[in-house]
Amino acid sequence: MKIELRNIYKSFGEREILRGVNLTIKPGRTTVIFGTSGGGKSTIIKLIVRLIEPNRGDILIGGENITQLSIKRLYEIRKQIGFLFQSGALFDSKNVFENVAFPLREHTLMSEKEIYRIVCEKLELVGLKPNVVLNLFPDELSGGMKKRVGLARSIAMNPKVILYDEPTSGLDPISSNHITQMIRHLQDELHVTSILISHDIKESFKSADDIAMLFEGKIIEYGTKEEFAQSKREEVIAFIR
Repeated sequence: MKIELRNIYKSFGEREILRGVNLTIKPGRTTVIFGTSGGGKSTIIKLIVRLIEPNRGDILIGGENITQLSIKRLYEIRKQIGFLFQSGALFDSKNVFENVAFPLREHTLMSEKEIYRIVCEKLELVGLKPNVVLNLFPDELSGGMKKRVGLARSIAMNPKVILYDEPTSGLDPISSNHITQMIRHLQDELHVTSILISHDIKESFKSADDIAMLFEGKIIEYGTKEEFAQSKREEVIAFIR
């Protein structure tokens, strides 16, 4: 599913975060957005699911301008988008099964038997054994396992788009590498359009097809990761060194 941001501006109070962002995310590929901390990377993915509104500009998902959609139609679009939050955002009071089953119970009329089958399928897809983790609660999981459970929940509805907000943040190098491999594996298996927000250059390069650089509120570089690595822009060179 193609995603387009056209001349997007966003301010919080008097602070202008995005200053005319133009970006076309190619369907079926993983695009990583790099940038400095607090520079607006996470703002972009919140805008894509319309958790916040732009001050100006258009956001098209599959050709539909979501800034002009009714709430009903927006919810239908959101069902096609999986979102892995930086923290994993699991419900502390629910076990792994209930966490992954949550969107299926909320948005479908599936039987509990079918929900159980899908939950197990998605857990296996992210490298977790259902018979081991189904009844565990978030406080019994490692940081990497929480991210995997969050990822299983984000793909439970078979989304066409997956948004990753700092997926390796707070993880040790081994866990970070496992999550990166999982993102690449899911891309190969599901052929979704993925957007990954990160400051972890090494791990992100492993999972990326394309890379965009956000600097001072604008996209200053965008291309394949090979093209990005050969960029002559001073800001890009300084960032990847």
